[in-house]
Amino acid sequence: MKMVVNKSNPAQGLLQVTGRKLFVSLRNVLLQLFALLLILPSVALAAPFAYVANDNDSTVSVIDIATNAVVATVPVGSAPTSVAVNPGGAFAYVANSGSNTVSVISTANNTVVATVPVSAYPISITLNPAGTFAYIAHNNSPEVSVLDTTNNTVVTIITVGLGAHPFGIGINPAGSFVYVANFSENTVSVINTATNTVVASVPVGGHPLGSIAVHPAGTFAYVSNNSDNTVSGNSISVINTATNAVVATIPVPLNPSGAAINPAGTYVYVTSQNGGVSVINTTTNAVVATVTVGSDGGGIAVNPAGTFAYALNSLSNNVSVISTANNTVVATIPVGSFPVSYGGNFIGGPLPPPVPAGPANIPTLSEWGLIMLSALMALGTFAILRRKQHG
Repeated sequence: MKMVVNKSNPAQGLLQVTGRKLFVSLRNVLLQLFALLLILPSVALAAPFAYVANDNDSTVSVIDIATNAVVATVPVGSAPTSVAVNPGGAFAYVANSGSNTVSVISTANNTVVATVPVSAYPISITLNPAGTFAYIAHNNSPEVSVLDTTNNTVVTIITVGLGAHPFGIGINPAGSFVYVANFSENTVSVINTATNTVVASVPVGGHPLGSIAVHPAGTFAYVSNNSDNTVSGNSISVINTATNAVVATIPVPLNPSGAAINPAGTYVYVTSQNGGVSVINTTTNAVVATVTVGSDGGGIAVNPAGTFAYALNSLSNNVSVISTANNTVVATIPVGSFPVSYGGNFIGGPLPPPVPAGPANIPTLSEWGLIMLSALMALGTFAILRRKQHG
C-alpha cells in the first residue's frame, strides 16, 4: 500500500490511498457488522411457558408457547386443579386437590423441589405480584390458606364464610386484595392482604367458580357464575373494586368456568363448559365474539404480550390457542387428562439469563451500532475525497 500526502493543498486532499481491494474489503465487513447489529435488537427473548394441571393424570404439562409444543410433563400430587407461576418465573405452584398439598416446581429444570401440606381440598391458587405469598382456596372448607413462599410454610388460614365452598380465586395487580369465589354462598369474599382478613362479601350470580380476572388498573373484578338454576347464572358479574358492588351482569353461554383479562385491560376471555370462549369488551361490558374450542372449558390465561389466549379443554384433553387479533384458534395442543385451572396465571417461567456485569466502558449494542454507522460515514467521506483527488 502506498500513501501520498498532497502537501500543496492539504484541505482538499489529505490522503491518497492506493489499494482499492483493501478499501472494498473494509467497507463490506463494516456493512455486514452493521446489518447484524440491526438484527440483534429485534431478536425476541425466550417466550414464557404454560403450566397446565392435568387433574386425572396428577401431572403438569409444560408448554413452550413459542412453539406450542409440550416440552415436559412433571409428576405432582394427586388431582392438581390449579397452577400459578410466580412473577419472577422461577417457580410454579400447583394446588393438588386430591393429596392436600402444594407442589413447588422449579421452572429451570421442571422438577418438584418442595411439597407443602395444606388444608383439605386445595382447589385454586394465586400469587401476589411480589411472589412472596400464595393464596389457596379450599373447596371442602370455608378457608383460604396463606403460604409464605420464602420458606414454603402456611403462615395463616382465613375463614371466608360458613359452608362457602371456595372454588375460584384472583388478586389485584397491587397485591392488596384477594377475591374468592364462594360456590355455595353465591358471594365473593374480599380479603385485605395487609391484615389477612375478609373486609367485604359481595353477592354475585349463581355458583361462582373459576379464576377471577382483575383489571390491570385494579378497578374491576370479573366473576364467572356457573349455575343455570338462577336468573343471574350463566353470566359474568363485574365488581367495582372501589365499592365492592356489582355494577354489571353480562350474559354468556352455558356454565362459564373461568376468566382472564388481557394486559391492556380491553378484553376479558371466559371459558364455558359448553366448549366456547366468550370475548367481552370491557368498555361496553358486552360479548363481541364467541370462539369455538374443545369440549368442557376448564380455565384460560392470556400471554404477557396479550397476543394469544390459552383455553383449557377438560374433556378434549387439549389446549386451544386463540389469536386475540382475530379471535380464531391457531393451534391445538394435546396435554394430559382433564386439564383444568380454577385460579392463578398459569403462564410464566424461566427468564433469559441476566447479562454478566462487565467494565463500564464496554459499548452496548446500540453504541456499537453508532460506532459502525460512524465508520461507514467516514469510509464514504474518504471515498469522495479520493475520487476528487483522482478527478
